[in-house]
Order: sequence, then structure tokens, then C-alpha cells
Amino acid sequence: MTPSPSPLESVLRAERPFALIARDAGTVELLVGEVVDVPLLSDIPLTDATGTPREVLALVPYRQVVERGFACHDDGAPLRCLVVDEHVTVERAALLSTLPSETIPLADAGFDVSDDEYATIVRRVIADEIGRGEGANFVIRRDFTASVDTDAVTAGLTWFRALLEHERGAYWTFLVSTPGHLAVGASPEAHVSARRDGATIAGTSVVTMNPISGTFRHPVGGATAETLTAFLSSTKETEELFMVVDEELKMMSAVCSDGGRITGPHLKEMSRLTHTEYMLRGTSTMDPRDILRETMFAPTVTGSPMQNACTVIKRHEREPRGYYSGVAALFTPTPDGRHDLDAPILIRTAYLVDGTLRVPVGATLVRHSDPDGEVGETHGKAAGVLGAIGAVARDAAPAAIADEDAPAPAAPRLADDPAIAALLAARNERLAPFWLNPQHTDVVGPYVGRTAVVVDAEDRFTTMLAHQLRHLGFATSIVPWSRAAAEAHTLEAADIVVAGPGPGDPRDDDSARIRTLRDVVTGRLDGGRALLAVCLSHQILADRLGLDLAPLAAPHQGLQKTVDVFGEASSIGFYNTFTARVSAGTTRLGQTEISADAASGDVYALRGPGYASVQGHLESILSRDGLATLERLVTWALA
Repeated sequence: MTPSPSPLESVLRAERPFALIARDAGTVELLVGEVVDVPLLSDIPLTDATGTPREVLALVPYRQVVERGFACHDDGAPLRCLVVDEHVTVERAALLSTLPSETIPLADAGFDVSDDEYATIVRRVIADEIGRGEGANFVIRRDFTASVDTDAVTAGLTWFRALLEHERGAYWTFLVSTPGHLAVGASPEAHVSARRDGATIAGTSVVTMNPISGTFRHPVGGATAETLTAFLSSTKETEELFMVVDEELKMMSAVCSDGGRITGPHLKEMSRLTHTEYMLRGTSTMDPRDILRETMFAPTVTGSPMQNACTVIKRHEREPRGYYSGVAALFTPTPDGRHDLDAPILIRTAYLVDGTLRVPVGATLVRHSDPDGEVGETHGKAAGVLGAIGAVARDAAPAAIADEDAPAPAAPRLADDPAIAALLAARNERLAPFWLNPQHTDVVGPYVGRTAVVVDAEDRFTTMLAHQLRHLGFATSIVPWSRAAAEAHTLEAADIVVAGPGPGDPRDDDSARIRTLRDVVTGRLDGGRALLAVCLSHQILADRLGLDLAPLAAPHQGLQKTVDVFGEASSIGFYNTFTARVSAGTTRLGQTEISADAASGDVYALRGPGYASVQGHLESILSRDGLATLERLVTWALA
């Protein structure tokens, strides 16, 4: 008697679109359905014509940032939805026995951007972007490409088998096969999830984000506690992680009423790479599609602040990103008629289209970045993907990737080593307790009944500021700078206006954004209405008061400093390239009190009748004394 075909064999015979997803150690999920391409996230078809909820797996391309008004090389990559009509779970071991295992030959392999050219781009971004205050960090990618003659589905199944056999630590191991397009990968990073399970309030979901940053490439022979200790002690790697946590907390504060609580840090140990990570959790009542829109996309693959990072990416990357740095979003119906969301980032992923294999990889560029080191990081990431999918021998990578793909023997989890655990835990000693502890929504702050308006200058640190102001009791709203004139009555009526941070040069007369912030600051001063100015707006206030502005010798992007703020030592996080500056020892100019560095004269804070300002980001996780300092400055301005 002929045995019945397996579920996968039946799908392959019918040539239907399908996906394979491994989310645990023992099983693989097979999703089968029809493909629908839609223009907007809100168009993802979560219900059928009768209103019945249905399951959808959506591949969200990077170009979808246009929904938020952000810049990109728009390649028109479709928002592709696999509308699931069959979802079965199979045993991993049984599936492995049916998958092909022959090596898929590659030809014409190499990077589309040479090492020298990529290093030049790194130098340019550090000097021209971070050096001019355009942001704290940016991710610039390049692609490893090769020609493949093998049938796409056969190649994809072969690579998926290799991932199941040899990769470890992935959040999703997956294969998505749709007409003309194949994606296979092992993403280490869950970008965002929203689940009804665990929510204690009706109509809410538990939202989780998982910022991962810092990449330790395992040496030949595998990682050890000693080699990992050196990585964990790196200032560059530590600050890189803190910056992406700050950026994702901005998103959490936009979608969660309780802002988001940090837990961690943890290690994400994979076969050839180890990363550091935090977990962020909060609760939300938003539709999962709206949560996805507000969190496009992970700063670990774009940079921060997000809007300007997209502009920088467009300036320095030659080609569109396709699906790299987007997400695979699985929407699963829940018993109450809603949907859970599970959306890993599309990284550590290989794409096969029209016989061309493409493995996009990027490095996070910060002020400490070494161009040659960032080149090496892209080699390591590409080698990690190619070795994991078995596209190259695991004991010898091609010359274009050097020898980064040496095999890593099975070893105990390094996170269990007491010294490593202590080193990780010590990182939190630097961070703000406000974001590490539960943020109870029933707290009655001292400013209940008062109103605050935060002016957003294209840095969503304003969402974190707004959350802290609500914690202090204010009824708080956010107005984009582009709407400040139209919302003049809202600003006028507010008990306090918080002019927010943003990228750029405060002296830039050609910037409509800078001119608008000047108008906001001047209007509050001239009207005698309470004002708090933060970072970029602090610099604009300083200029309005007659202080000098100057670029710093080295940008303070993601830098933690303990500074004097009107007689109290405050640990604050700084993200600035420019500073207001006075002569050493100056503490007053007319009615304005000045807190400045005793040696350099760099101004940290200002206060006067009805106004206060601060150069640092009191809302940042790097500001251990942030909430207390914010309350002090707000109290002064309102007095």
C-alpha cells in the first residue's frame, strides 16, 4: 500500500504558497494559503467577507515606513499576506527526514559593496551624520549575493533543513515560499508581539519588544567566558545596546499606557554569534496592525532617532532594502474575536528571487565605531547566515567572507556562568529605576489637574517624556512641530509646554523645524507661560537668551554623565552634538541661572522666571536621576 503523502508533500505537489515556522525545539508549523498583496498595514485582511477572523502571515517590507512619512528608496516591494486556510503542526524530527540535504552550489559570490567602499561609508556617516547631530546611531547595510541554478523551493527546503539542524537560539526559524519570492532565515530577534494571554484587563494585550544589539563573533573553537568577558566590557557594545533600548522605549511609550518596563539584560547565544538583549513589556488596547505601524521598524536595523535614521539610510545606501529590516508578522485569531501578533525582524535571512541569492547584513555605526571593525561585523553576519543554511562549508567560508564561519562546538550556555551573569547584571546599575520597575497607572502625581503639551521635533523621546509627565499627574498631549502653528491654541492653553529634542544643528536658519521651535520658545517666553526645553530646544532657548552655541569636539551620543543641576548631582544621559557654552565659572546671565561644566563652560541646564531647560534626556534609561530632575525643573517653571 502506498503511504499517504506528508502535509508538506501535499502542498508541494499542489504548488501552493506556504510557510514553515519553527518556534520551539520540537515542532514546526506548516501554514498554507493564498497570497494577497495589500498597500497598507490597515489593509491586512484579518477578517473574511463575513467578518470572521482569520489567520494571516504578512511579510512587511522596509518601504512600509512611507506609512509614517519616513524617507526610503521605494522599490515597491509588496506587503505580502499569506491568508492561511490550513495550519498544521508536525514533529521536527519527522519533517527533517523528508527535507533535501544536498549542498546548493553558489556562483559569482561576493558583496555588492567592497570592503574599502563600505569602510569609507562608515567614516562618512560618523563624520557627516553623527558628527553633525543627525542622530546617535545608524545601521548601513550591504548585500552578499550569489547565483543559484537550483529550483527555488528545493533550495529553500535544503537551507531550512540546515538551519533546523545547525542553528540554535533563533526566535523564529522560517521559510516563506510565495510566487516569485522565497525567504529563509533564523531571526534572533522578536521585534514586537501583542498577546491577549496574560492581560489582566479586558480589551488589552501584553506588548513585548526585544531590543538586541552588540554582536560577538565567536572565535575559532567557540566562545569562552574569557573571550565573552572582553566583549561585555566594551563601552561601544554596551552603549549600542542602551541606545536601542531607549529607541524601543519610545515606541513602547507610544503604544502602551504603562510605558514599558525593562527586564534583562540577557544573552542571545547562537551557533556563531552571541548578542546582548533586553525585554520590554507593557499593555495596550490598540489594534495589532496599529501597534505594528507605530513600531516600524527596529532601531537595531535602522538607527535613532528613527525618522532621521531613515533619511540617513537613503543618503548612504545605494539600493532599496526589500524586506531586510522589515518583519514577518503572524496574526492569530483569539477566542474573543481579536488577534495576537508575533513579529520577528527580517534579519539573518536569505532571499532567493529569479536565481539570485541575497543575504543583506548591516552594522550599527556609533561615535566609537571603527570602520574596519564594522566591515568585519558584516563579514561575520553574512558568514553566519551562509554557514547556518549550509550554503558554504561550515569549516571553511569563501574568500569573500574570510574565515568567520569556523564551526562552534556544542557548549554550555555562557549566560549560566556566574561571572558572566554578574557582569550582565552590573549594567543595570547605570540605568533609571523608573524604567526597571513596574510603572503603576494608579499613581497619583503632584500635578493632577494640570495640562502639558510636548512639541515633537522629530525625536520620539517625546513619547517617553509624555509618559513621565503623565506619571507626575499631567494630562499630556504631543503636538508634532509641523502642527505647532495650527495647534497654537492648544499650546497657549497648556499649563506647561515642553519643547522637545530632535536632530540637527540649532543654528540652521534654513530648517523650518528649527524656526518653528524658535517660535515656540519665543512665544512662551514673551507670553510669560511656563516652558521646559529639552536638548535641541534647550540649545534654541540658550541662543534666545544670548548664550553661544558650538559643536562639541566629540558627540555625546548615548553618553552618561553625572552633572550639577542647580546644586544637585544628577546622573543624566546625553545625546547631543552641539552645546550652549559660557565662560568658565559663569553661573548667571541677567535673570537666568546657569548650570555649566566648571572647566569647559558647557551648559547643562538653565532656569529663569517661568522657564527651565536641560541639555540631557531626563526620559532616557541612562538618566538614573531623570524623573526627580524632571519634577524639579517642571516645578521651577510652573512657579
